[in-house]
Amino acid sequence: MAKVLLVAASGLARETISSIEQTGDHEVIGLLDDNTALHGTLIGKVRVLGGLELAKERTEKLLICAGKGSSRAAIAARLGLDDSRYATHIHGSAALGSSVSVGCGSIILAGCVATCDISVGRHTVLMPQVVLTHDNVLEDYCTLAAGAKLAGRVSVGHGAYLGTNAAVREDVQIGAGAVLGMGSALLHDLPAEQVWAGNPARQIITSTNLESTGSRA
Repeated sequence: MAKVLLVAASGLARETISSIEQTGDHEVIGLLDDNTALHGTLIGKVRVLGGLELAKERTEKLLICAGKGSSRAAIAARLGLDDSRYATHIHGSAALGSSVSVGCGSIILAGCVATCDISVGRHTVLMPQVVLTHDNVLEDYCTLAAGAKLAGRVSVGHGAYLGTNAAVREDVQIGAGAVLGMGSALLHDLPAEQVWAGNPARQIITSTNLESTGSRA
């Protein structure tokens, strides 16, 4: 059983700890976070050992657990570590076909389904009950919230975010940094850095403005 350190003491970290406990594929031996007030405290049963600088001093595999894809990308860039330093976690109840590839650092939680000929990029997070179907391509640092569903031949760009129970029609492209709101039905291509919501989904705000408010769809 490989030992791992989780980076960022977040809600996703707590969910990942629980998922790993259920699946038993890794042993979580600590958390790293730059918030000094958390150092020495327990998140669940796991102790926060110190700041992110410790990652380079240790040899365990890592999982970056920041909730936003942009935050995971920033942490990975800051650490500057080789892909071999990162673990991948897939919950034991996830059903992944033999032709599904999953990049390093990615986290796939309970009940996810990925059928066939699917590529999931590096440091991508699939929350519970996400469904991917044939020929989907998810680039690095994507986040798909619980219950998001993609029809066939959908591509999701670098760092894009799909909200809870969002649904995407076949042959649709979602651009880098785009956001699709919860419960939305996406019928057409969603350009990079735009935020769409509704049924059918339409543009409501740019993701740059959304990030400046500290919000997330």
